[in-house]
Amino acid sequence: MHDLGAPGRQDGPHGLDGLHELDGFENGLIERFEEHPVLANIGRLPDEDFTALLLQRRFVSLAFTPSYDLAIDLLRDEEGLRIARIILREEYPGATGHTPSHREDMTEDLSRLGVSREALVASRPTAATKRAITDTLELIAEAGGHADADLRLLTFLRFWGEVLVSVEYGRLWERMGPLFTSEGGGRNRSRFYHPHLVHDAKTHSLATVSMLSDTHSDRLAARVTELLGRRDAAGGTAGADGFRETEERALRLKAGFYDQFLPAPAPSTTA
Repeated sequence: MHDLGAPGRQDGPHGLDGLHELDGFENGLIERFEEHPVLANIGRLPDEDFTALLLQRRFVSLAFTPSYDLAIDLLRDEEGLRIARIILREEYPGATGHTPSHREDMTEDLSRLGVSREALVASRPTAATKRAITDTLELIAEAGGHADADLRLLTFLRFWGEVLVSVEYGRLWERMGPLFTSEGGGRNRSRFYHPHLVHDAKTHSLATVSMLSDTHSDRLAARVTELLGRRDAAGGTAGADGFRETEERALRLKAGFYDQFLPAPAPSTTA
């Protein structure tokens, strides 16, 4: 990341200084997520538990498109809508039906990781997974009712659907990466996890991001920072407060999903 300000952004409590402060807050949340005991110790997870995690995470991934659709229904900011529509349409490339969707790419990756079709057929979302999906839709709907709805919705799409996804897949890649590169002269054969790790990632700070950035998270961040500037220019800290609250809740959603894979507590030895 860089520390130089983007053109047109001014120093001061609601300019670059404020963005640097929010960036530090966000990076702290990212570090907390990276340190979740399940993700931080992904290499020690038994194979059976790792497969179960991937199958449950698949259901969350299947909820990505309806989550974007719901947010699009509630967005009023035209530029934010345009960015969200482009990202959503990228999930289904090709207009002739010959190109697999990103969800199909995920299934192909799972197959390469040894997950059978029978396991896909038999898998069902757990109560914790269902709660993570339901709470995601609830948070999006609630964000749409705020005065700063556009800011909150785009902040959520970016942090929940892009930034933290890249963090998740970065940790998962520590475990699955060698399986995708062990054949074919070391060529990376992942069609879903690694590409999303890359194109969802946060690569610029909030103070330096621009619409010329390549990743989904940075494209959304460019609009989020503009909306932050507009709200804070009117005085007060409402925009920053909405940003922080939304990202905190997105992190709790993600962490709550992974909590289901924590080891069961040892039985008490007391009588």
